[in-house]
Amino acid sequence: MTSFILKIIGVITMLFDHVGDAIIGKFSFCNLIGRIAFPIFAFQAVQGYIYTKDLKKHMLKLFIFACISQIPFMLFLSTFTEEILTLNIFFTLFLGLLALFVYDKCKNKVLGFLFVILTSIIAYFIHVDYGAFGILLMFCFYFFKDKKVPMAITTIVLCFLRFVPDIIVTPVLWYIYIQCAIFTALSLIFILFYNKKEGPKAKYFFYIFYPLHLLILYFLHITL
Repeated sequence: MTSFILKIIGVITMLFDHVGDAIIGKFSFCNLIGRIAFPIFAFQAVQGYIYTKDLKKHMLKLFIFACISQIPFMLFLSTFTEEILTLNIFFTLFLGLLALFVYDKCKNKVLGFLFVILTSIIAYFIHVDYGAFGILLMFCFYFFKDKKVPMAITTIVLCFLRFVPDIIVTPVLWYIYIQCAIFTALSLIFILFYNKKEGPKAKYFFYIFYPLHLLILYFLHITL
């Protein structure tokens, strides 16, 4: 499975998730399908980090599109929640790559890992999308990049830990959060079949699609 196909799967499942949020309503089956999206994007971001020839340019592009996408993301959030002060997924990916960069540069890997943990904590407190889970998942994909079994096991554990706080806060919805954890882990079905090939090139399509579809969903919501 090429990088292009993985990204297409990520886009389609993300669209399901966001349609569920903005049009259908929270906790629909669309949201469950949408749980598959983020791990795929996180995995692809890590692959981009590994194989890019110009990391600074790659991270600058992520940061620019993070800024471009923030207002569309906040408008989209306003369709189903009052908590709109969350940073979009491009900020999550940017912080994750920054954590990997510092980890790589640290000769003492314990200190490098502590920086990853610190970045995860920062991600939680500044309210980036997927928070600490997003950063730790990216580190998992990087650290176990050549070891599929440990990567799969760690990913599954992280997916279930991701929803523990939600179960504690809203125990009556425990069965929904368990389903969310399962569907998030199902992303591995696609990730593990990645063949390290790029496939057809769509240089900026995936970057542009993100803010564009958020704006479209926002205007659909306010007009329906």
